[in-house]
Amino acid sequence: MYYSYFGLRQAPFKITPDTRLFFPGGNRGAVLEALVYAIATGEGMVKVVGEVGSGKTMLCRMLERELPENAEIVYLANPSLSPDNILHAIAFELHLPVAGSEDRLKVMHALQEYLVRKHAENRRIVAFVEEAQSMPLETLEEIRLLSNLETQDEKLLQIVLFGQPELDESLMNPHIRQLKERITYSFYLHPFSIAEVRDYLSSRLRASGYKGMGVFTRAAIRSLTRYSKGLLRRINILADKSLLAAYAGGEIKVRTRHVRRAARDTEFVTKPGAAVLAMALSFCLALAAIGWFAWQRFIPVSALVEDTRLFKDVPLSGAIGRGLEGADSPKQP
Repeated sequence: MYYSYFGLRQAPFKITPDTRLFFPGGNRGAVLEALVYAIATGEGMVKVVGEVGSGKTMLCRMLERELPENAEIVYLANPSLSPDNILHAIAFELHLPVAGSEDRLKVMHALQEYLVRKHAENRRIVAFVEEAQSMPLETLEEIRLLSNLETQDEKLLQIVLFGQPELDESLMNPHIRQLKERITYSFYLHPFSIAEVRDYLSSRLRASGYKGMGVFTRAAIRSLTRYSKGLLRRINILADKSLLAAYAGGEIKVRTRHVRRAARDTEFVTKPGAAVLAMALSFCLALAAIGWFAWQRFIPVSALVEDTRLFKDVPLSGAIGRGLEGADSPKQP
């Protein structure tokens, strides 16, 4: 592979979250600090929204690492949980002695007893809900009810919702407006700019052992930003393939042609041929629509000559005139 060729001791652009390679730029570090603060101060519910591949999972792993030792984490990674199943899922993660056949009331009672006991021990229970945008509305409403578990001064269960922008659309539903009102902090993970992509690439390479000058040219960084749309997962995929292309060509710099080659080998990038074909198809459909519209409005000459009285006072000439005269004249034997 290209690792030793570029003086790297590990893969710099793996798509699996590696907290050792966390990049605090692009507002990620500020969001992480705000999340730690919100949980440390006992805020009940927090929301983090970002596009697919914007770094939500990495942020989730970093949050777990940065929280104080008295925090106990519950992961809810299955978005298809029903309202009853989510209670059992939390009980299972907390190792509560609750059978799968127990009804909702008993599970809620056992969970509340556990949370009260942990609160007395000065411990915090924090639930990380991933892919929250795919959860049924009824399950999101159940999460709101869980946020009602509290003492006189603090929430017993703190909840962090991680989701795609569709989560905000779900929260606009009037049936769960009370859940939206319970969210005290909301954060959005924006795509990276060209400058942030440049710093991100450099940070990852340095953390992976690279000690030379910049590997990616400025033009290559602009091209990579355009193809990736500033999304971290796409940046990682394209950067990895671009480094491989430069290595295969025996070059020590990643240039625009290497990024283009990587983009051609990547599913999420629209292929130029496909774009041209789509444009050509759209053009043909537009022409067909115009032709159909014109045909609908066209009145053939035969319709006009059905009653020749329309033309008795109109001088006619040319082929149309001769045609009409022929139509009025009796056929010669």
